[in-house]
Order: sequence, then C-alpha cells, then structure tokens
Amino acid sequence: MTPPPKSGPRFNQFIQSDTVRVIDGEGENLGVLNTRDAIEQAAAVGPDLVEVSPNADPPVAKFLDVGKFKYEAQKKANAQRKTQKTQDIKEIKMRPNIDEHDYQVKLKNVVKFIDNGDKVKVTIRFRGREMAHQQLGMELLQKLSEDMKEAAKVEAMPRMEGRQMLMVMSPK
Repeated sequence: MTPPPKSGPRFNQFIQSDTVRVIDGEGENLGVLNTRDAIEQAAAVGPDLVEVSPNADPPVAKFLDVGKFKYEAQKKANAQRKTQKTQDIKEIKMRPNIDEHDYQVKLKNVVKFIDNGDKVKVTIRFRGREMAHQQLGMELLQKLSEDMKEAAKVEAMPRMEGRQMLMVMSPK
C-alpha cells in the first residue's frame, strides 16, 4: 500500500470521510455517495476520485486525474505569485536645515515612491548642535505630511531614535 500524500489533495483511498458529494468529469453533480462506491465509480470511468473541497460538509470530490489537478493548482499559484505586488519601504534622508530647492527634489521623490505603491520612511539626521533644535525637524516633517496629505497618510508619527527623527508614510 502506498503512503498517503504529504501535500496536495487527498484522492481515492486517502479520502477520510465516509460520504462525499460527487461531481463527475463533465461537471454533473451525482449527489452524496458512500466514499467506497464513489471510488469504484471513478475507477470504472478511468480517472481518480479527488477531494477538491475537503472543508465542505460533506467534502466535495471530483472525477479527475490527480497529476493534472496538482499541476493546474501549481500553475494557478505561480500565476498569483507573479501578479502579486510587494510593498517596499523606500527611505528619504534629509537634514533639518534643508534648502527649499533640495526639499522640493526630495518631495518629488516621495511623490514618485508613493505613486508606485511603496511606503516611504523619512529620516532627518541631526548633527552636532542641531540636536538642540529638534523642533526644526518636527516642523519639516509636518510640512512634508501637509504637502503629501492628498496622496499619502502618515503611518508612523515622527519619533526620535538616537540622533535621527523618523516618520513613515504609506499610500492612501
């Protein structure tokens, strides 16, 4: 006797339920049958009896080829993985006394990242005596969030970490 499948759908003798709702190869519902009878009917037609919906009550089983069913499921999973968009975190670094033109360039980059669907972590680094003027960094981050309020929301409010102030923005 072959061991039960480690992954994938249960089929034929590995179906643990006593009764199953059976669907034949053409998609016709044959009703609720005893599992043993359903396996015999599937063997008569040719393919295997594959459990397609194990969580239903009773489980739904279909007359299918197991290898083909696994292959189709794998293909579907790969297609979903391919179309999935991962959200990256982009970082923009500034200084508290940034010039207006430099600020506009950084703002343009933040807009570009947000439009691509990425989160943006804005870091303001304080050096030397700038630590005494943390309110300048806070004002800069508030100005940035005000400029971006149409396209993005502030996910993590500005906070200090050592010598730098951080804020995370994400697309709306």
